[in-house]
Amino acid sequence: MSDAAIFAISLGVTLVGLVISWGAYRRRGAGTGLRGAALSLVPLAAAMTGVTEFFVDLAFSPVKWAGVAVAGLAVVLYLASGAMLSRRGGAGDGGKAAGGGAERRSAGRAGKPKRGVEGPAPGGGDPEMAEIEKILRDRGIS
Repeated sequence: MSDAAIFAISLGVTLVGLVISWGAYRRRGAGTGLRGAALSLVPLAAAMTGVTEFFVDLAFSPVKWAGVAVAGLAVVLYLASGAMLSRRGGAGDGGKAAGGGAERRSAGRAGKPKRGVEGPAPGGGDPEMAEIEKILRDRGIS
């Protein structure tokens, strides 16, 4: 597509958007009108900077679409690896970096002075509650 055709289409879309933005300004107020005007100027700015030509070439080039697909695959693989690493936690020998922080945090909590009741009341507390409190203390939760 020629530069003149791209510019004419972008100018037309911008003008239609500005007319719609004026109507939105009259009906809904200045905030909505300004937002519409800002979005309406985007096609003209894209044509003037050459971004539109890139997207026109992209739409008709199988090689560029393959590049977009490869970039999308890279993003999906990166996100999947992050999910796998966060699930693994401390298990496995490769999870030292992911799980080491959790172990240090729990060890740090265990070294801090405990708040609340340390054990059953001396007058004969509930043995089940004592067991629950012991488990919570062992895990650094008190």
